[in-house]
Amino acid sequence: MNLVDIYFKMKKDVQYIEDELEKSIDTDVRELYQSSTHLLKAGGKRIRPVFVLLGGKWGKYDVKVLKHVAVPLELIHMASLVHDDVIDDADKRRGKDTVRMKWDNKVAMYAGDYIFARALAVASQLPNPKLHQILSRAIVEVCKGEIEQVKDLNNWDQNFRTYLRRIKRKTALLIAISCQLGAVASGATEELVRKMYWYGYNVGMAFQITDDILDFTGTEKQLGKPAGSDLLHGNITLPALYTAFHGKASGQFQEWIKENTFWEHTDEAIRLVRADEGIAFSQRLAERYIARAHAIISDLPNTQAKTSLTGIANFIVDRKF
Repeated sequence: MNLVDIYFKMKKDVQYIEDELEKSIDTDVRELYQSSTHLLKAGGKRIRPVFVLLGGKWGKYDVKVLKHVAVPLELIHMASLVHDDVIDDADKRRGKDTVRMKWDNKVAMYAGDYIFARALAVASQLPNPKLHQILSRAIVEVCKGEIEQVKDLNNWDQNFRTYLRRIKRKTALLIAISCQLGAVASGATEELVRKMYWYGYNVGMAFQITDDILDFTGTEKQLGKPAGSDLLHGNITLPALYTAFHGKASGQFQEWIKENTFWEHTDEAIRLVRADEGIAFSQRLAERYIARAHAIISDLPNTQAKTSLTGIANFIVDRKF
């Protein structure tokens, strides 16, 4: 089962969440509305809302309840992207001009803040305090991840552990709690809530590692931005880290780093990463995380929800966009 099949089976509820997303950021302040909806209209996989819905399948499923989790999680993700683009001076996102490019950095920052605020407003309509505790802790961790990314820009004094901690906070955590909160909101058992969290965590780690691979191996058309953008913006990801310290081209990388001239050679560095072993190493690590995700849900009943969770995990590690 591929992603299109999974989404097709959930088409009505996914569209309902999409409509609710648009309603949630409606405002009569014209520029704020336009900038806030700019990224929403550019599309996206909506992986987080889909995971909320699938997590909700393990209890009493009600999309009108789950929307109060699915919408905030996607809004938090969107807000972080708007802020990311300001930090990275990014011009393109999903093949479209970024908010900061179309307006300016000030508008982008306020738009991101507004989207965050709307996420909290939607979530507040659920009375379960556990949901709010999980969500608020996650927002704190996401902010820590963003600060770590800023701190580590252009910084070669980092290792695999630093990278993995950063992507946990940057990506894996929101995917983990998407699965978890869907289960919590539907009244699933503690065991199922725990399984959904750890399934989501492992899928989320694989998702970001695969993103970082694709940043080197994908085309601009596939990515919606120039290939190698992460490294060009000083964001050092796993394939580049491996090449710099363990790959065939490590000697050249270490020479540039020692001479403090690396950032004068980024185009050549991107070419070397593409040809080196770091891509394969990163792919193997992503596959290990996916294998763990499969193992976590292996003893769950063979329902449509389990089939969909299995299919999405396979898609994440095999995807080309």
